[in-house]
Amino acid sequence: MMTSTAAQDLPTQLLELARATAEEAAALVRAGRGTAAQQVATKSSPVDVVTAVDTASEQLIVDRLLSARPEDGVLGEEGASREGRSGVRWVVDPIDGTVNFLYGLPAYAVSIAAEVDGRTEAGVVLNAATGELYTAVRGRGAWLTPPGGVAQQLSGSAPVSLEQTLVATGFGYRVEQRRLQGAVVAELLTEVRDIRRYGCASLDLCAAAAGRVDAYYELDLKPWDHAAGALVAAEAGLVVTGTESRPFAAPMAVAAAPGIAGPLVALLERLHAGR
Repeated sequence: MMTSTAAQDLPTQLLELARATAEEAAALVRAGRGTAAQQVATKSSPVDVVTAVDTASEQLIVDRLLSARPEDGVLGEEGASREGRSGVRWVVDPIDGTVNFLYGLPAYAVSIAAEVDGRTEAGVVLNAATGELYTAVRGRGAWLTPPGGVAQQLSGSAPVSLEQTLVATGFGYRVEQRRLQGAVVAELLTEVRDIRRYGCASLDLCAAAAGRVDAYYELDLKPWDHAAGALVAAEAGLVVTGTESRPFAAPMAVAAAPGIAGPLVALLERLHAGR
């Protein structure tokens, strides 16, 4: 275990700050759920919503991070944007899964990642509804800590074939994009065990890391959607990649158990061809 802040290396310091900040933000989010529907606005489409609690959570996170590390940069979903001078940038989603939050579905998370010189080195995803905490530091594995429990190292799953693979996915906010994604899912469903749609990208990635699903894919994620969750998935041993030899989330994001990652990527490329 860690001894003192002075003795910790930088990624560990960043992880501890992210964890403490996420726990404080999650408490704010839980406290605001009962009245969340009273102050709701929309962003890119009528179904892309933001609440006053999203905004308050982001403000709290940014304040805590920059109070501790005033030279750092920040990128947040709800508009926080600041160039830093330290080489560290925080990538923040104050409530990933806002629609779930509005409806009381227990899958909405505070996601905080720390980049160092452009590479994610530490990440925290905290399910505010359940208290499950996912953490990762690059090169040191991924961990799930249940409320009041002991951290468990994550190692994903090992489906024996694509046909026995449980796949999670998500959909965009624009009607045209949803039409395309729905058509792909309809075909994909005949090739895999089944489909799951949780409505929270960071928790989808963590679910794959925990072996609760075997794979996850989605188009057009933003950095705050995946920065922490993708590190958790990669550190759990999943293949974290894009399609057509492109990087992860450019524009396709895939996180899959190693044994079926190749066939799944090939299938997704075929299903998206020409669409």
